[in-house]
Formats: sequence, C-alpha cells, structure tokens
Amino acid sequence: MIGRLNLLLLVAVMVSGIYMVRSAYESRRLFTELDRAQTEGRRLEADYQKLMADRQAQATNLRVEQVARERLKMRPISPAITFNPDAPAIEASGVRGVRAPQGAAR
Repeated sequence: MIGRLNLLLLVAVMVSGIYMVRSAYESRRLFTELDRAQTEGRRLEADYQKLMADRQAQATNLRVEQVARERLKMRPISPAITFNPDAPAIEASGVRGVRAPQGAAR
C-alpha cells in the first residue's frame, strides 16, 4: 500500500514540476513578446512625431507660397490681371483710357 502511495505522490510531483516548467516558459515567452511590442510602439511613436514635424514644415505659409509659384504656376494678384465678372466687358478687359458705353450700368 505504501508503494502505491509513493508512486502516486511521485506522479503528482512530476506532473506539478512539468506544469511549473511549462508555466515559466510561457511566462518568459509572453514577457519577450510584450517587450517587442513595447519597442515597436516606441518606434512607431518616434515615426509619428517625425511625420508630424514634417507635416508642420510642409504647411508653413512660405512653403505653400513656394509650391503655388513653382508647381502650380500661380502669381500674386494685381489690379491689372484681376477679372470682375460683374463689371462691363470694357472695364474688365483692363484697357485703360477706354470709357464704357453711355448706357452701361456701374
């Protein structure tokens, strides 16, 4: 009877030991995975901060004006090139010294 009890206790200790080793292994694996995820999170946060700084640099007034001039071929407005669709055709043409016809509305 004592032999069977010892065998049962030996099996219980072995199962408990195997479970403990497996639990420690799983704990180490999860900790390593957590550490990798935190490292990736810090890297992504740094990338985000860099992208936000680049975005701010691209959105400055000077940069927008430069892109408008160079890529879009825009130029500053002046009265000589301004078009008013409500003005009579002669006044809107920008020709100076020519008067509008007598009946033209202003």
